[in-house]
Amino acid sequence: MKYFNPAFFKFFDQLSKNNNKEWFDQNRSTYENEVKKPFRKLVEDLIEKLSKDLPEINREASKAIFRINRDIRFSADKSLYKNHVGAVLSRNGTKDEDYPGFYIHFGSEEILVGGGKYNVNKEQLAKIRQEIFYNNKDFKKLLADKNFVEKFGTLQGEKNKVLPPDYKEFITEQPLIANKQFWYMTNLTKKEALSEDLEKILLAHFKAGYKMNKFLWDAISA
Repeated sequence: MKYFNPAFFKFFDQLSKNNNKEWFDQNRSTYENEVKKPFRKLVEDLIEKLSKDLPEINREASKAIFRINRDIRFSADKSLYKNHVGAVLSRNGTKDEDYPGFYIHFGSEEILVGGGKYNVNKEQLAKIRQEIFYNNKDFKKLLADKNFVEKFGTLQGEKNKVLPPDYKEFITEQPLIANKQFWYMTNLTKKEALSEDLEKILLAHFKAGYKMNKFLWDAISA
């Protein structure tokens, strides 16, 4: 199914030059018809397909989709609107602080698909590091998985400069033990976003991340 047409990207091209309420209100019908509705339909279809393998994920698209309005209260950038639409497919939608999920992001500058664990609290980090330390053989297999490597390369994320003493020597064997985030991401092309194969492409990327998400979730929920 084809979800988007060039008007989707044209809207964000214009929004980047006219990021104000007056312009947005004047072009609200374009936003509703060319951006919001097709993106929601895409998220709904992805949730339906994903829930067959991951029955625990949130089933409500409204809870999975981020608002286009920016929170400018504490930001130096006072632009009112994001220059993209995004959604997280996880157990508790955009409010999820625990479950490693999947992320999609469509805008004129970037089209992203990925997943893993971006926000990791202190307790979760300790558990993930412990899992990597004691099960590094399994972790290495996940990192070397052909499908995962082809789609995403490797895990990414900020790193701690100082590690607990138990892991200082282990870092030479597994550098990712220093990570304090564990996410993966790749870019899609506009051609892919506008194609009839978009849903299939996204689901293929999600499938490549299933095992890594499970490893992280098993660690956190132990």
